[in-house]
Amino acid sequence: MAVSAAQTSLTHWGAFTATVENGDIASVAPLPGDRDPSPALGNLPGSVRHISRVTGPAIRRGWLDDGPGPSTRRGADEFVAVSWDELTERLAGELRRVIDTHGNEAVYGGSYGWSSAGRFHHAQSQVHRFLNCLGGYTFSRHSYSLGATGVIMPRVVGTHDDLFKRSTQWEVIVEHTDLMVCFGGVALKNTGVNHGGTTAHPARDALDRFRARGGRIVSFSPLRDDVTGECDWHAPIPGTDVAIMLALAHVLATESLADRAFLSRYCTGYERFERYLLGVDDGVPKSPQWAARISGLDADDLTALARRMAAHRTIVTVSWSLQRTRHGEQAPWMGLTLAAMLGQIGLPGGGFGHGYGSMNEPGLAPLRCGLPRLPQGVNPVPTFIPVAAVSDMLLHPGEPFDYNGLRLRYPDIKLVYWAGGNPFHHHQNLPRLRRALHRPDTVVVHEPYWTPMARHADIVVPSTTFAERDDFSGSRNDPVLMAMPRLTEPYAQSRDDYDTFAALAHRLGVGDAFTEGRTSRQWLRHMYEKWSTTLDFEVPSFDRFWRDGRLRLPTDDGLTLLADFRADPDVHRLGTPSGLIEIFSTDIDGFGYDDCIGHPAWFEPTEWLGGPRARRYPLHLIANQPAGRLHGQLDGGAASQASKVAGREPIRMHPDDARARGVADGDVVRVFNDRGACLAGVVLDDRVRPQVVQLSTGAWFDPADPADPDSLCVHGNPNVLTEDVGTSALARGCTGAHVLVQVEKYTTAPPPVRAHQPPVLAVR
Repeated sequence: MAVSAAQTSLTHWGAFTATVENGDIASVAPLPGDRDPSPALGNLPGSVRHISRVTGPAIRRGWLDDGPGPSTRRGADEFVAVSWDELTERLAGELRRVIDTHGNEAVYGGSYGWSSAGRFHHAQSQVHRFLNCLGGYTFSRHSYSLGATGVIMPRVVGTHDDLFKRSTQWEVIVEHTDLMVCFGGVALKNTGVNHGGTTAHPARDALDRFRARGGRIVSFSPLRDDVTGECDWHAPIPGTDVAIMLALAHVLATESLADRAFLSRYCTGYERFERYLLGVDDGVPKSPQWAARISGLDADDLTALARRMAAHRTIVTVSWSLQRTRHGEQAPWMGLTLAAMLGQIGLPGGGFGHGYGSMNEPGLAPLRCGLPRLPQGVNPVPTFIPVAAVSDMLLHPGEPFDYNGLRLRYPDIKLVYWAGGNPFHHHQNLPRLRRALHRPDTVVVHEPYWTPMARHADIVVPSTTFAERDDFSGSRNDPVLMAMPRLTEPYAQSRDDYDTFAALAHRLGVGDAFTEGRTSRQWLRHMYEKWSTTLDFEVPSFDRFWRDGRLRLPTDDGLTLLADFRADPDVHRLGTPSGLIEIFSTDIDGFGYDDCIGHPAWFEPTEWLGGPRARRYPLHLIANQPAGRLHGQLDGGAASQASKVAGREPIRMHPDDARARGVADGDVVRVFNDRGACLAGVVLDDRVRPQVVQLSTGAWFDPADPADPDSLCVHGNPNVLTEDVGTSALARGCTGAHVLVQVEKYTTAPPPVRAHQPPVLAVR
């Protein structure tokens, strides 16, 4: 048995030490000093040689035999094993055909950024650099996580990145905050993850110390465990958070508790918003009594809370999940408005926070420097889509759409190039996505594993994992740049994406532009050394860094969000047209959108228990992030599999709702609506609000009939149920967090789960 010495490396969910046996990770241990390591590290052992690995180049039979073109066989056709030379030749030829015939706009570089930690072998950077060398591509803006926030917050506060990377730090909250009012809770399961890697997880310890000092947490969430430990839990009807915030604001306005001096000096447009708040024009005061009828909460409790918030140092936090629904722009906008009315923005421990408990970034000190990066080049193609509009783009080429004040048209995409990411985890309404993927001429996917996206490809490129290549990584809110030496040799015929793109680039005549004459290892040295020249402090040589394995970087400590703006709003103007917090946005008002007006407002959702649709589908499903994995990554790993019930994704139900349906703990149930259906395994839990069920995203889509786009998912992917519609005409962000469903016991023998079984490859 070949056993290697233990080595350290880094993933999005933590740094670790690994032992390797017979070409695979045998065991992992978190780094000493990490007080709350992520359980997702448990998915790493066995991941290199997992049964779901793509072992070699493969091409879909229909594409190989019939050539490129639209096909309804994607996702159901067999694959043929081919050589690397054949794959490279055919793929290079198809890229040249599409670009020469249809132009670069016809190529969609639809990759996502969570593939693995690593500054060089970052799949999204690699594919975008490659496509830019060919003349560009249609690209996407923003993310599924923050589609609404990424558009609304720059218009309201001039930025959205600073809300995370320069947020009020945990240490400041521990020392100064009296009251945390958390819309969407502070789910510690999500703080295991940070984009680019994380070496410490301080949130749990910080909240414990916050409580020990006497701080209180108020959580508005249909899930009690969205806050771990003691809190004041309010379980509203899901999707009514904005109405609740408006009610709290109404108390502040009508009881002279709003800080009008702050609103006058640091904000613009409050007077217009207050007319709406008080019901001057529509005759509907947004009072606690009004919100109680919508949210199911007690009006007196809301009134008392507003008074507490005004009397104490209070931070208002909004989770990312609240903006992944129809009108998702409103929750962060209204949360910031509520904090502005309290007048504590910029004061230590007070103000506003967005994303605490959504990722291990808010609350951590940011680096004082950037990180090494691979240059992606310039994309000369101006065409883009909001990232969650991919099905609309493929299904409706040439059709106009509104976005953030612009009138755009969807391009006619002939080739989808995907490297890094699985949209069957992120995207809504999978039956519609599957039909959309029938439309292009060619779909190319780089993947280490036979994910659902790989199964819907025409050309599958076997990629290495982080464990099979040299790299280094770090994140903008973690003080360590860490070397990631190769832990084992590439599995089977897997290749680094860089080597694949280099071979393609040479075939297409842009090899020198793509590689600049460097190997992967030479790129690592070049990136590090170029980065070191931009710093105002000394760092060791690349060789020394690689031997040491990590480099500690300086951070900005003790930050309070917008403290500099509060200290001098003239010198530290915000990036808004007024330079102030825009409670009323003249720009947004001028767009004339009926689903996002010039100030934060309550819009009745389409998917909520207070609407007519609930008569047919009476349970509100929360599709949140899983605790045992990152999105759908390594779903076949031990930590992810340990959470399954009867081999399927668990669905949590309140015992009363289960009893009414004759369902018991451990049963397999059918979860359905008029868009689709999936199977899931029941977990009874009274920490879930009645009439609410919770089914995490990320179970690999596994259709009972791969040839049927409307097929039942036997594994429990909730995206077969969600509506494929944007948040509003402003942002068109993802709305996949909320959906109405019905649940019934599955009374026949459930189909087997085959999600992680690779397809049988035909050999010519």
